[in-house]
Amino acid sequence: MELATKYDPTVVEDKWYAFWTEHRIFHSEPDNRPAYTIVIPPPNVTGVLHMGHMLNNTIQDVLIRRARMNGFNAVWVPGTDHASIATEAKVVNFLKEQGIDKKDLTREEFLKYAWQWKEKHGGIILQQLRKLGASCDWDRTKFTMDEDLSEAVIQVFVDLYNKGKIYRGVRMVNWDPKALTAVSDEEVIYKELQSKLYYVRYAIEGEPGEYITIATTRPETILGDTAICMHPDDERYAKYKGKRAIVPIVNRSIPLIYDEYVEREFGTGALKITPAHDINDYNLGIKYHLDTINIFNDNGTLNENAQFLVGMDRFEARKAIIPMLEEAGSLVKIEDYVNKVGFSERTNEVIEPKLSMQWFCKMGELAKPALEVVMKNEIQFYPDKFKNTYSHWMENVKDWCISRQLWWGHRIPAWYLPNHEYVVAHNADEALSIARQKYPELNLNAEDLKQDEDVMDTWFSSWLWPLSVFDGIRHPDNPEINYYYPTSALITAPDIIFFWVARMIMAGLEWRGAIPFKDVYFTGTVRDKLHRKMSKSLGNSPDPIMLMEKYGADGVRFGMLVTSPAGNDLLFDEALCEQGRNFSNKLWNAFRLVKGWSVDAGIEQPIHSKTAVEWMRQRINEVVAGMEEDFTRYRLSEALMSVYKLIWDDFCSCFLEVVKPAYMQPIDAKTFGEITDLFETLMEILHPFMPFITEELWHELRARQDGESIMLTAMPKSAGTDNALLNAFANARNIIEQVRRVRSEKNIANKQALTLHVHADAQQANEALDAVIRKLANVDSILYVGESAEVNGASFIEQNIKYSIPLTGLVNAEEEIKKLEADLKYAEGFLQGVLKKLSNERFVNNAPQNVVDIERKKQSDAEEKIRIIKEQLAKLKS
Repeated sequence: MELATKYDPTVVEDKWYAFWTEHRIFHSEPDNRPAYTIVIPPPNVTGVLHMGHMLNNTIQDVLIRRARMNGFNAVWVPGTDHASIATEAKVVNFLKEQGIDKKDLTREEFLKYAWQWKEKHGGIILQQLRKLGASCDWDRTKFTMDEDLSEAVIQVFVDLYNKGKIYRGVRMVNWDPKALTAVSDEEVIYKELQSKLYYVRYAIEGEPGEYITIATTRPETILGDTAICMHPDDERYAKYKGKRAIVPIVNRSIPLIYDEYVEREFGTGALKITPAHDINDYNLGIKYHLDTINIFNDNGTLNENAQFLVGMDRFEARKAIIPMLEEAGSLVKIEDYVNKVGFSERTNEVIEPKLSMQWFCKMGELAKPALEVVMKNEIQFYPDKFKNTYSHWMENVKDWCISRQLWWGHRIPAWYLPNHEYVVAHNADEALSIARQKYPELNLNAEDLKQDEDVMDTWFSSWLWPLSVFDGIRHPDNPEINYYYPTSALITAPDIIFFWVARMIMAGLEWRGAIPFKDVYFTGTVRDKLHRKMSKSLGNSPDPIMLMEKYGADGVRFGMLVTSPAGNDLLFDEALCEQGRNFSNKLWNAFRLVKGWSVDAGIEQPIHSKTAVEWMRQRINEVVAGMEEDFTRYRLSEALMSVYKLIWDDFCSCFLEVVKPAYMQPIDAKTFGEITDLFETLMEILHPFMPFITEELWHELRARQDGESIMLTAMPKSAGTDNALLNAFANARNIIEQVRRVRSEKNIANKQALTLHVHADAQQANEALDAVIRKLANVDSILYVGESAEVNGASFIEQNIKYSIPLTGLVNAEEEIKKLEADLKYAEGFLQGVLKKLSNERFVNNAPQNVVDIERKKQSDAEEKIRIIKEQLAKLKS
């Protein structure tokens, strides 16, 4: 079949992905081979492919494809996360568009809509990953709310509760007024904002004309103040000890308290205390037994406790209270102020500190062993700089708020009884049984028990992912968990090191007594050329699907990987994808070139071809050995660049030029067979990076059996390298470049054969390499003339050996003399400048020695160049 003149990735990619899935090449079952396991960081079921996913999943695919070819039983488990907050928000908006309000639905009705939405819209990202070439075992696709995974989550909750590691209590939490749920500390993103600092004075009760001025960024919370606090050693406020103050507007009498927590130098040195709406104020409230007045509704509007501005949004109330304070004579001044404000990671809503009854998981005991395995390198971080980040968090870990005020997710397995007690159980039947045993006097029936309305934090299911996808929680001794666990590598972003990485390590050690993965490779953030993080709002984030349609999946994979050092930001440039597409075209054209040659079995193999074949084998060995080291250290970018240069610079630009037969002439069969073998080897080395074009060319190179795939071949190994041959061939290439330079400078046509004189003894001749030089430099003869021989022509030096090319009859003597005289004038002027600097005693005596040495080297080089030019001029004029 006639090969297309241009490579069409669309046709090729669709064809081979269908082939791989039809033949179930990605599927794995436990056997006697060593396992290599990766579990995908499950993207949100609401998600679509973005550039961060592209980078992360390309890296995973490279590792899993290479592992298959290295003889491992490789499995890459795909799946999605139910993403409580994000998905519930999507479903609520979806219902709003149909005129349905969540408040008008029962839990069961809402969940029915949510599952319908999930089945219709969820999982799009997994389909998109197929376009990228992701070789996931799709038969194993998991969803964090699958029945088996959900059972595992409930089992873990019950287990931790029974161990005393889960408890329920009123605590100050991070409240998201938009999602109407608590979020964990790790889900709060702090941003620096330009704010205002409001100075407000409070009258001292019973002391006319006496005031204490406080400074606050949140004047609306004045309505919930229950104390003012000063430092006990602050002399400014010593006279007010034992007195009380009056809160402006609400005229509430509050105590003045003194605590070393206060920084005297900040603001006025006096702090308003609102225990219901600030974590530090809350702690002081407990210490001094202060009243707690919650003035906010769950949605961030003011409630009846505020007395004023009831029903108004908190930010509108902030504006509205200012004229009220002014009218009361309480506002002293307003200043510009920069402060950090917490935002919900999911909704980008300003977090409201809120006292709330929530479920918490104690982290102290879980964190200790999880810290130890990383610090002792039982789990390796790449790059290891993230160990410091990890250890800092783990050493200061706080209890995890695991309850969320949502309906979509794993429901808290706690049931409340009529006597206000509760029981925790795996299901309602077990809950009733436990309750009857604990409280037989209540004569309980099923309808007497009411299950907790909250669901668990999404991460409470995600932290079990490496265990639960192999059913390791419910059935801890099943063949799959015993075979595939621990997983081999985790590829993730550093921004979820606390959300996910640390917690998975805790979970693995808690329920299996073993680490969940051996290596963690942290990807960097994908940024644009201006170092800006990619985002929809900036309009600098390209659509990955459109990129793949334009450049092919292989081209985009190349573009993502070629500049992606572990843990460092990737500066994405679409030109890199274009470079990847050009590389695909280069491979295609190289193959078309080779396939276009006719083969003659009666021709003997030329020496230049034999030499080139052996050199190419050695170069492959050298690169393969280097790539082994690169992969050991997760230097994927370096590994890709080495194979890219091997193919583009060595195979295409040099090797094929050496072995290429003369125009309209056939190639010998031995060389053609060896070219095919080498081409095949290169495709196998490149396959993990660019799977589609390598599969296509691998099949085109020779006839294959049905079901055969490059993915099932063995990754080439290095058989050691002949460094002497590599160095000698490199020198030969330098000589060829020098001859080509002379041609260019002297305007000698490429078709004009030259004679090369080597100023060395004949015994130094290497016929194998000389044959290569003759072929690529179009040299008809190479003469070894001895060191002292005089040759009239152009000369150069390589490896301390002089080479000359006679130019008689090849160049215009007058033009050459004119050019050389101009070169001489420039060289002499350059030398004068260097000598002037070296004649300056201050420079020679005061400049660093290495700087002086550089100038002296410039002098000697210039003098040698002048000598050679004068020599050439003398020969031309003689």
